[in-house]
Amino acid sequence: MTRPVLRDPQALPRIFFLLCAITLMWPMLILAQFQPMALFDASNREVMGNFLQQFFPPQLQTEFLHRIFKAVLETLAMATAGITLALVIAMPLTLGMTQSLSISRIGPANGYAMSQAGRYVVRLVMVVMRGIPEIVWALLFVRVFGLGPMAGVLAIAITYGGMLTKVYAEILESGNTQASRALFLAGSNRLHAFLYGLLPHTAQELASYTIYRWEAAVRASVVMGFVGAGGLGQLMDQSMKMLDGSEVSTILLVFLMLVFVADYVSWLIRKQLA
Repeated sequence: MTRPVLRDPQALPRIFFLLCAITLMWPMLILAQFQPMALFDASNREVMGNFLQQFFPPQLQTEFLHRIFKAVLETLAMATAGITLALVIAMPLTLGMTQSLSISRIGPANGYAMSQAGRYVVRLVMVVMRGIPEIVWALLFVRVFGLGPMAGVLAIAITYGGMLTKVYAEILESGNTQASRALFLAGSNRLHAFLYGLLPHTAQELASYTIYRWEAAVRASVVMGFVGAGGLGQLMDQSMKMLDGSEVSTILLVFLMLVFVADYVSWLIRKQLA
C-alpha cells in the first residue's frame, strides 16, 4: 500500500505572498536607512562598551533613591489621573458615536440628519484626539503650563480619550444589541439603553481594555518625561545628559519593576472581573 504524498496545497500561494511582502518591504527598509550591521562596527562597539561600563554599579545613594521614589509617585499619578480624565472624555463621546444607541435604529425619527451629522462630528473629534501622539500634546502643554506632570496628564487624557472612545464604540457595536433595541421600543432613552441594555453584556471587555490602557499610560508617562512632563522620564533625561550611567541603570531597574507591578495589578483586576 502506497502512502499518500504529503503536500501543502497552499504552499505556492504562501510563497507568492512571502515574495510580495519581501519585494514591498525591501525598499521600505532602504528608505528607513535600516543598517543593523552598523551595530557591529568597531568604533560603535567601543562607544557602546564604554557607555555600558558606566552602568555598574547602580547608584544607590539615599538622596538619589528618594528622588526616584518621588518620580515613581509622579509617574503613577500622571498615568492614573490621565486615564481618569480620558474616561470622563470618552464616555459622552462614546454615547454620541455609537450607532446602536441611536433611537433612529428602530425606525424613522425626527432629527435623523442632525444625529448623523453629530456622529460625524464626534468621529472627527475622536480622530484628531487619537491621531496626534501623546508626546506631541505633551510638548504643547509643556509650553503652556511649564515643566511638570500637568502636561503629561493632559496629554494622556486627550490621546487616550480618543483611543478609548474608538474601542468603546466598537465593543458596544459588536455586542448583543437586542436588549437596547427592546428598551428603545419600550420608550427608553439613550442613557438607560446603555446602562441596562449594552453595559451588562460588555462591562468585562470595557473594563479589561481600560485597565490595559492604564498599563500603557504608565509606560507613556515615562516617555513623556523626556520632554519635561515630570516623572521617571524627566529624571532619566537629566541623568543621561549628565552622562551618569550609574543613575541611568538604577532608573531603568526601577522602571522595569514599575512595569512588572503595573502588569501584576492589571492581571489581578482582570482576574477579579473574569
